[in-house]
Amino acid sequence: MSAKDVIIALDFPTKEDTLAFLDKFPAGEKPFVKIGMELFYAEGPQIVRDIKARGHKIFLDLKLHDIPNTVKRAMSVLSRLDVDMVNLHAAGAGEMMKAALAGLTQPDGTCKPGSGRPLLIAVTQLTSTDGAALKNELLIDVPMAETVMSYAKNAASCGLDGVVCSPLEAALVKERCGENFVTVTPGIRFADSAVGDQKRIMTPANAAQNGCDYLVMGRPITQAADPVAAYRRAVKDFLG
Repeated sequence: MSAKDVIIALDFPTKEDTLAFLDKFPAGEKPFVKIGMELFYAEGPQIVRDIKARGHKIFLDLKLHDIPNTVKRAMSVLSRLDVDMVNLHAAGAGEMMKAALAGLTQPDGTCKPGSGRPLLIAVTQLTSTDGAALKNELLIDVPMAETVMSYAKNAASCGLDGVVCSPLEAALVKERCGENFVTVTPGIRFADSAVGDQKRIMTPANAAQNGCDYLVMGRPITQAADPVAAYRRAVKDFLG
């Protein structure tokens, strides 16, 4: 798997809409894609198999958050889909994260990321959450960056491969958790894109300078007049 990439969020309601979008790309161009709750709940595991069979790398974005045993069993099932990346909520705490990793790992413990199990990453704080919501609704009084760093360090100590964070925190995550700790960053917008419901955002070019490994982009690509051109623009801006 590439150390850096742009991931397209396939936030479509049906298989037909999703495949019609992917059909816009030339046969030899297979972008890394994200399958989230909307599409997975609408179409089930078969949509993952269908898109994987087309040759795409897949980030399965279901954000598991439950008791450790439930998450372990769920991850064991998801591991059979041969995806490249999965996630959970870091707020589920250490025992849940360790259980998830155990669910993805074969009994002999020899599987490594990219050659036997998907990368396992933890969501720190959603990019739609700002400091006011953190304090007034989630009742977390420490600043956003400190909260994200605490979650990231906990995920690293549990053996996870990285975190989902906003691009604003990616450089600090790298500083605190190491250069090999993966940062997956939603909240990416072109300078001329609508912000939408995102609060903590950055352009692809700036994200490249801020320690981001994987950019997740949905509407700026999927709702563009020319999605293929928008995707290529993002890749060029991010990777140079």
